[in-house]
Amino acid sequence: MRVPISWLREFVDVPLDVTPEQVHAALVSVGFEEETIHDFGLSGPIVVGKVLEFTPEPQSNGKTINWCQVDVGEAEPRGIVCGAHNFIVGDKVVVSLPGAILPGPFPIAARKTYGHVSDGMIASARELGLGEEHDGILRLASLGLDPEVGADATALLGLDDWAVEINVTPDRGYAFSIRGVAREYAHATGAAFRDPALAVTPETTTGFDVTIDDRAPIRGRIGASVFVTRTVHGIDAGRPTPPWMIARLALAGIRSISLVVDITNYVMLELGQPIHGYDLDALRGGLVVRRAQPGEKLETLDGQVRTLHPQDLLITDDSGPIGLAGVMGGASTEIGATTENVLVEAANFDPVSIARSARRHKLPSEASRRFERGVDPEVADAAAARVVELLVQLADGTADPVGSRLFDVAPREPIVLPDGYIAGLVGADYSDVEILRSLTDIGGSIEPIDHALSVTPPSWRPDLTDKATLAEEVARIVGYDRIPAVLPTAPPGRGLTREQRLRRSAAQLLASAGATEVLSYPFVSKRANDTFGASVAGVVPAIRLANPLDGEAPFLRTSLLPGLIEIARRNLSRGLVDLALYEIGSVFRPEAGVRYGSGDLPSGIIRPTSAELADLLGSIPPQPLRVAALFTGAAVSKQPGQPAIPHGIADALDTARQVGQALGATVSIAKGSHHSLHPGRTAELFFGDRRVGFAGELLPALADELDLPRVTAVLELELGLLIELAAAEVSPSTIAAYPAATQDLSLVIGAEVPAGEVLSAIVEGAGPLLEVAHLVDDYRGQGIPEGSKSLTFALRFRAADRTLTAPEATEAKLAGAALAAERFGASIRE
Repeated sequence: MRVPISWLREFVDVPLDVTPEQVHAALVSVGFEEETIHDFGLSGPIVVGKVLEFTPEPQSNGKTINWCQVDVGEAEPRGIVCGAHNFIVGDKVVVSLPGAILPGPFPIAARKTYGHVSDGMIASARELGLGEEHDGILRLASLGLDPEVGADATALLGLDDWAVEINVTPDRGYAFSIRGVAREYAHATGAAFRDPALAVTPETTTGFDVTIDDRAPIRGRIGASVFVTRTVHGIDAGRPTPPWMIARLALAGIRSISLVVDITNYVMLELGQPIHGYDLDALRGGLVVRRAQPGEKLETLDGQVRTLHPQDLLITDDSGPIGLAGVMGGASTEIGATTENVLVEAANFDPVSIARSARRHKLPSEASRRFERGVDPEVADAAAARVVELLVQLADGTADPVGSRLFDVAPREPIVLPDGYIAGLVGADYSDVEILRSLTDIGGSIEPIDHALSVTPPSWRPDLTDKATLAEEVARIVGYDRIPAVLPTAPPGRGLTREQRLRRSAAQLLASAGATEVLSYPFVSKRANDTFGASVAGVVPAIRLANPLDGEAPFLRTSLLPGLIEIARRNLSRGLVDLALYEIGSVFRPEAGVRYGSGDLPSGIIRPTSAELADLLGSIPPQPLRVAALFTGAAVSKQPGQPAIPHGIADALDTARQVGQALGATVSIAKGSHHSLHPGRTAELFFGDRRVGFAGELLPALADELDLPRVTAVLELELGLLIELAAAEVSPSTIAAYPAATQDLSLVIGAEVPAGEVLSAIVEGAGPLLEVAHLVDDYRGQGIPEGSKSLTFALRFRAADRTLTAPEATEAKLAGAALAAERFGASIRE
């Protein structure tokens, strides 16, 4: 919200020497966020001039310029070159003299051009920041002005004003008006506030037919609770908008269009009540507020023909739809240059209906912006009266008693505020005087009752719904600096849950191993889900978003890998080629045949019922927790005397084992398959007999398609399932007191036998003396029969109570070899 300071001063006492920073500070103290400061960017001598004479001079480039003599209130006229042709001798214009600065910044100096020294510049409206008109210079007569020559043009046109911009939170829609901001400035500074809604006196009107016919209210709320109309006859729609109004609208971020439209916009900004004006002569009969019928269309003021939705709230007459209520009017009743009679509408529409229509038609407007956040229902009469007043003053209209007033707003229910509640909630002591003054300042009606106050919130504060919101208002008005900063004491006997500790252990292990944690968006394409989503639990459907942020990614992810791959692609495109990434997060795995989501969400105004909560819980698909990792490029960079060691499937498998170890779970590995992974470099991961994930290298063709290196290893584990199945606590390993005995074991075995199964047999057969066993070589070549391979395992034996002898270690090794021979036909390689 942009707030011109001259406008603010009309409703609250602001010091004449106040700075924008001071105004911002005052508004920040009552809970607003400061944005920026706006002005017209003008400085230096900018005065009213009068064209005494001009001579057209054709140029060689085909352009004709005017060599003008302009009186600027000095002893001699100034010679100025002007390229515009929309003026005559005697016109009063705005002249920027040498030393002035126009928006841009564009400094003005005496310059030689077209064979003359131009001693200044005659300005257009756009050059002054008053609008987009740039076809000719600004003639002051077109604004209805006849000022003295040499007068200060910036003050004349209101260009010496400035505005502060604040960010208004959605719950404080009343602050989308000068009226609301002036009240808040008064709260912050104690300055006197003058309510502009009380400065006009609405007249009793009757005779214009308006009907509210809402047969399909949303959540039981009718579309329009207030509808006020007034009529004005005999306006001169071609009259110019006063420069002070143009300047204020420009500072507020709204361009001037025409006098009548500018007046409606001006009152909207002033009081916060959106206003719409109709060409009364274009109306056919009375007005009916209703929902759209299937197939109905409406041409809006932007020239677009829109197909309407049955939930759209419309303003109609006997000819059909003439406006999308609270969003934008229709072209058929638009006010134009020939309009003489105007119907003024000030209504209060249901915020949910307006918000949905604005989003459905991608048609945000200043009006919908206010209706979505809640408009004061009791300001409609004053706003309509204010528009009529300005039309009479500025457009030479005549107010007519014909109009209407429909008002169907339930009175606000009082809120009981117990004694001591605010201090107990906020943690600061407030006197009774401070509480009463604060609640009175915000417009509340207060009645003392037993050990409490009965507070009726004002009509413009729909956000005040319970005693907690009243307590927040007292804390805000008195000052947030009164709230003490106290570090709460953690209750004894609490800490991280087991699941939190194990999840943190997995994350710390991956980070300490050199991987970088990333967070990706949960929204993916159907192809991404089809490529990786069936990796663990088979093919599953995916949840499609009703209103996706990106039309190319409308599904919730069923795997973490699409997000990791996208992040890897982005980093590779920026030259980061050695990557080890991981993510811990939820995926969305809907059950086949189950429908999730059943319609509208609760309003949020009151606590949902048990049935609504059950419906919400039933609308959520299973969201298992997973961990995924991606490895590509070099694991160890190239060094002198040391070639680079590339990432591969071994990194993914080792990571899976380490994650399992951190959780107290032994992850076993078996040969597997996956339609997106290399058939010879894919492993399935198990905990006991439960499949908990997979690891492997992407198919080279898929890696090329995804703009990834041909060797890209990936891993995905069911972290939540592992946490559930793993040991409650990870037991620390003991420090051995006796030395180890190491031996190697080489076995010749069929090439099709997985090395992991052979290793498991060796471990089982060797018994408790075997401390560590791992594969160190897989040889297939000379000396090994065709169809076979030689697997070499490094074994480490240790006894807890003695130093092992070589025969004892050999005996355990041979026992392991014997079990491998029994199960797989393995033989010891000589």
